[in-house]
Amino acid sequence: MLNNDLHRLLRRQLRKANLNDFDNPQLADFLSTINDAYKSFDKDISHIENILELSSKELFAANQKLINERDTTKTKLKNLVDNIGGVIFETDMDGNFTFLNNAWEKYSGYNIEKTLGKNFKDFLIGKNIEGDRDFHELFSKKQKRIEFIFKHKKNNKSMWFELKSKLIKDNNGLPVGFIGTIIEVTDLKETEIQLQKASKSKDEFLSTMSHEIRTPLNAVTGLTNILLMEDYLPEQVENLKALKYSGEHLLGLINDLLDFNKIKSGKLKLVEKDFSLNYFLENIKSHFVLRAEKKGVVFNVTKENDIPDNIIGDKLKLTQIVKNLLSNSLKFTEKGSIVLSVKNLGINKNKISLKFKVVDTGIGISKSRQDSIFESFMQANSETSIKYGGTGLGLSISKKLLNLQKSDLKVESQLGYGATFSFIITYKVSNRLNLYEPNMIKMQPNYEPLNINVLIAEDNKMNVLILKRFFLKWKVNYKVAENGQEVLELLKDSDLDFDLVLMDLQMPILDGYETSKIIRNMSDISKSNIPIIALTAFAQTDIKEKAKRYKMNGFMGKPFSPEKLYVLLKSYSNNTLNEQVI
Repeated sequence: MLNNDLHRLLRRQLRKANLNDFDNPQLADFLSTINDAYKSFDKDISHIENILELSSKELFAANQKLINERDTTKTKLKNLVDNIGGVIFETDMDGNFTFLNNAWEKYSGYNIEKTLGKNFKDFLIGKNIEGDRDFHELFSKKQKRIEFIFKHKKNNKSMWFELKSKLIKDNNGLPVGFIGTIIEVTDLKETEIQLQKASKSKDEFLSTMSHEIRTPLNAVTGLTNILLMEDYLPEQVENLKALKYSGEHLLGLINDLLDFNKIKSGKLKLVEKDFSLNYFLENIKSHFVLRAEKKGVVFNVTKENDIPDNIIGDKLKLTQIVKNLLSNSLKFTEKGSIVLSVKNLGINKNKISLKFKVVDTGIGISKSRQDSIFESFMQANSETSIKYGGTGLGLSISKKLLNLQKSDLKVESQLGYGATFSFIITYKVSNRLNLYEPNMIKMQPNYEPLNINVLIAEDNKMNVLILKRFFLKWKVNYKVAENGQEVLELLKDSDLDFDLVLMDLQMPILDGYETSKIIRNMSDISKSNIPIIALTAFAQTDIKEKAKRYKMNGFMGKPFSPEKLYVLLKSYSNNTLNEQVI
């Protein structure tokens, strides 16, 4: 019989082998060894089972903890997403919504469940999207990031929102949709709109005030010029010159304020064209040499290192900068000299760097004041404004004009020993061999009679009086119309033939713009092509461009100088070849 103390597995194997009885002591020892091994294995199995049971309990507890943490995090995230101030959304690549938080219902007024699966285009109106955005390209696969502002109406109330989204990709790097936010920016947008309205109102106010000031100023300077052209008593010459200087000085102050406003509002743009640097310097010299001589100051222009003749840049702004610097030096220099120098610093990739420097022997600027002089409405000290006048805008405007062209204005000075203002500016080198410079036309012409018939469209009696006095001197034939309707009636008169129309833009009944538009659409080609020069005392920045849009041939601001007016008329007269003046 098998011993019951044997391991159950060993007994089973012995029964299968029919070894129920055995007397061999060696076999008994062998079976005892096997039996001990089986029992030892059982103990190991039991130990492992205990370990596994404990591990299973730990894993279960850890898993439960992870599930709880996941659920807690999910709840927190859901609460956070649902209570966040803006809309959080996801779409597929076609723009169909796959996720929206509760803010969607608050701002849009649409149910989330009914919205999911629908396309974003169903909720946007193209005209309500700010800026020039192609509606069909929004959420395109080509776009990695999208930002725009749009307007939405809810309960007849307009609200503004900013949408930001980015493309999302799967693990393989393939685009699968978009994720983004929609945040209400109504207060910010309304503030921006109010600021724009305020800025527009300010511009309109400045423009209107400019017109109102320039109109009587035109009469002052115009009549002064006429008196200087006529016979006057010797003792009157100083008074007339003082009157002319005062008028021109007032005009300069107005222009400074308007330029400053344009720069501050960001409306000033660069207009780069070919121009002759040599002609430019000659004009500057001719403009300042006489003024310097009258004051007893020597003025000179020097050039270093082979200055190129023709360059490409904004000549008008360079002129304004240099004239501001020279006028400033002339104002504060009682004796000695003023030198404008231009140095070629080298050409690189068809671009030339030029260093302009204005050196004077004037009153100088103390070290403590050298930074503040570039601030708006600031001068070296309060006594400077009282003694020398001015707005303190010249240097500030010059610095800002240079900053616009990626340059800067520097000053070196010592009180009582003059000042040096300098700047380095880069221009393109022009390939043109020579340039015709209309500014080189003699600005003090011999006033010979002009063979020209002019139609004056002007409702201001004083302006008409000034033009009449000029035209009388120059033997110019003219007719006067006080509004656009009268202009059209005179042009339709077959007995009258005009070479030029001086068109005031602000007239009653029919203004200059509409009158010009009607003229350009006349069936009579000779009438429809008549040259029209816009005249205005307004200072809006878009006047010149608007005049061009209405197909006017040129523009002249008021008050105008007799020299410029004469040159303009001469260019359209039968004395010379007709040339377009702008």
